[in-house]
Amino acid sequence: MVMIKKWLAHAFAVERPEDFSPTAEQQQIADRICREIIRREMVTLAILSLETCRPLNYIGSQAIHFFAPFLSFLVDPKSQNIFADFLEKRGSIEWLCQRLETLSSPHADNESLSANQDQSLVYSEITVKQDDS
Repeated sequence: MVMIKKWLAHAFAVERPEDFSPTAEQQQIADRICREIIRREMVTLAILSLETCRPLNYIGSQAIHFFAPFLSFLVDPKSQNIFADFLEKRGSIEWLCQRLETLSSPHADNESLSANQDQSLVYSEITVKQDDS
């Protein structure tokens, strides 16, 4: 009986959202997404949508895995998997909302300006590649 209690003690344990911290790769991809949301001035809408769909983050991650063959035309498959793994974690939505607020705050303007310059170089390279084909 004691052995069964030990075995079942953590059967329904879930991770706490406060314990979540993304890996370096996950943070880079999430930051790229956050900066794109900020560039399009959709921070409030994004935070509202994220908060509304918070209980569905795991289902969203599974949808990314399911649609991976179709999304691979638009997004790097490795980045898709990393972001889907990021969304599987319980605290990812809260972290993403906080990151959006942090990056969109006025004191983060200097950081976002340099990031926008880097992104504009990437976009110009993509445009040049598309024009060549």
